[in-house]
Amino acid sequence: MVDDLDRALLAQLRRDATQSYAALGQAVGLSAGAAHERVRKLRERGVIRRTTVDVDPAAVGEAVLAFVMIDANAWMGDQPTRDALATIPEIREAHIIAGSASLLVKIRTATTEELQDVLRRLFEIDGVTGTQTIVVLETVLDHPDQTTAPLS
Repeated sequence: MVDDLDRALLAQLRRDATQSYAALGQAVGLSAGAAHERVRKLRERGVIRRTTVDVDPAAVGEAVLAFVMIDANAWMGDQPTRDALATIPEIREAHIIAGSASLLVKIRTATTEELQDVLRRLFEIDGVTGTQTIVVLETVLDHPDQTTAPLS
């Protein structure tokens, strides 16, 4: 279970995961040692899954963002599908979904020609019968995963 203090720590880490434990503790009313211990426990329990950086996709040649709904004639949640998706490095996320499609994938490429190549590779996965692609023209809001917490 995550309490209000854990939520406050997580909110601070989401703003800046590189801050010192002293700064982190000060922001939530803990000592550096207590903040470090709480963060360690959050990692051990799997609440904090990883620490990462937020990179501008256009700056690294991945300006094309697309979401693709994948239609299938079989269940797509098994390991063979997961393994096949993992071989396509342009896929950033993959989700089993409810509705008319079976999967939703988030794809980043440099060009629409590269996106087309990824779509071809998706059709090589057993069970895939069709795709519906949405190409993003502009992102107007992009929040990282957030948990709200009172920061009293």
